[in-house]
Amino acid sequence: MPYAVGLTGGIGCGKSSAAQLFAELGAGVIDTDVIAHQLTQTGSPALKTIRDEFGPDYLLPDGSLDRARMRRLIFSDDAAKARLEAILHPLVKQRVLGEMETSDAPYLLIVVPLLLETGNYGDVVCRVLAVDCDERQQLQRTMARSALSAAEVSAIMSKQLSRQARLKEADDVIHNTGSPEDLRRQVESLHRQYLQWARNAG
Repeated sequence: MPYAVGLTGGIGCGKSSAAQLFAELGAGVIDTDVIAHQLTQTGSPALKTIRDEFGPDYLLPDGSLDRARMRRLIFSDDAAKARLEAILHPLVKQRVLGEMETSDAPYLLIVVPLLLETGNYGDVVCRVLAVDCDERQQLQRTMARSALSAAEVSAIMSKQLSRQARLKEADDVIHNTGSPEDLRRQVESLHRQYLQWARNAG
């Protein structure tokens, strides 16, 4: 199995921006959110299971998942969230493991927003990298990129591990509080370190 780093962070911290920079440097990136989105495309077996479990009201007229409605449900109902995760998490991990097996990248970044909350990837990642910023920046960035209200963003943040707990659990931290150039410098430094560790592990 290739050397893999689990990349995580709270909503709006800049996980995707960091992952893109790592990819530009040659790291292999496997994003579990992207995989989950692919698995819930119109006509997919996972979407049929979701329809059977939650009812047709959670599909749009074109047969695709009503993501906004599902998001509202799972952030207000822990039991519903658990039911959805029971459907998707095993399928996502199966796809992740398959992509890991076929990758020829020098090392892999597995992007998992709830990596520490679920513990699902502790058996495949060698280190945990957290992308961090303060809560005010999380709120502002998420509202700027989405149609979510401050209350909705705060509700999502409340379901995630606290910033302090995430930093305590992480092996490495990127402080995404400054300029894009500052983010790039931190990524480049970690990339060099991960290449070395991956070579040593191999």
